[in-house]
Amino acid sequence: MSSQYETRLDKLVQYLEARQIELAIINSPKNVYYYTGFNSEPHERFMALIIDLRKVKKFLFVPALDLEEAEKSSSVETIIPISDDLNPYQVLKNTVEEGVKSIGLETKNISLFQQEQIKHFFGDFHYQNIGEFISSERMKKSRDECAKVQTAVYAIEKVLSEGIKRFQTGMSELELTAELEFLMRKFGAEGPSFSTIVLSGSKSSLPHGRPDQKKIQHGEFLLIDMGVLLDGYCSDITRTFVVGEETDEQRRIYNIVRESVQAGIHAVRAGVPAATVDLASRNVIKENGYGQYFNNRVGHGLGMEVHEEPSIHEKNEMLLEPGYLFTIEPGIYIPGFGGVRIEENVYINQQGEAEVLTSYPTELTSID
Repeated sequence: MSSQYETRLDKLVQYLEARQIELAIINSPKNVYYYTGFNSEPHERFMALIIDLRKVKKFLFVPALDLEEAEKSSSVETIIPISDDLNPYQVLKNTVEEGVKSIGLETKNISLFQQEQIKHFFGDFHYQNIGEFISSERMKKSRDECAKVQTAVYAIEKVLSEGIKRFQTGMSELELTAELEFLMRKFGAEGPSFSTIVLSGSKSSLPHGRPDQKKIQHGEFLLIDMGVLLDGYCSDITRTFVVGEETDEQRRIYNIVRESVQAGIHAVRAGVPAATVDLASRNVIKENGYGQYFNNRVGHGLGMEVHEEPSIHEKNEMLLEPGYLFTIEPGIYIPGFGGVRIEENVYINQQGEAEVLTSYPTELTSID
């Protein structure tokens, strides 16, 4: 297992050397995991992978309370524990010493406070953004990574299958959410990969609405968007149900979204722009007269985090490549009426073809 981390680190070091970067500070927890195998959330404490190219050394800085776990799982052998009474940037300076003139930073993940601390302890230096390179590397999922996402997909589909059996008309959105999140743990997940979305009736028109005490009633759409974190990787699936018997309008809207999902999937292949996938889905909804009710991108990357690159939107001309793994999740959201979203997870294999990882049925299903 350590060889995959060494391979990733070797590519990163080559990138840093080509840009004459002397010191790299990687402090995004998921990127630390990607390069070291140590998976932790430090919260407000300092955690970072440090690559000192002047000395050809790598260090993993961790909160002291995480030292034991880091020693078990990190492929980087030199681990520097930092106790709560120390300034981590002072420890960093003492470790790598002075004279650093070029630092690589993940600019999306560096706060102004962190920038000020680095400036204070390292003085005059210039920085380069290394975050985009790391994101581009993480976009290309190996078959092993795809298998981990697939396992997380199987888990969440099992949760959905069992959770729907526990549904009863009149229970609240929060009650159903609690049932689903209990099942996530029961079936072995570390927890939800994001806050579970359970919305009913007119609330289902809110793409990122929050479940509350609202009772789920007969005749309403029930939209469930959820995922799990399992072995460090995420799943993300959405299905929309009808409570009781659907109306003609509900069935029409649902079938348009279902057709839209399939059009997006059929457009996926290596070598086409990401925009092609979005537009294939979006045009189905537009041509059926509901374009104004779909105003967000059609999908996003999925992996160690539930939202990663690539962003699948209508103006993204980046060419899709083997290894990319992302969602396709068009929807129609009508204020005051309700909404429908269906979400699939798709992987582009080494032959450049789309593999759909999700398998939960997409036919309109009535529950009661």
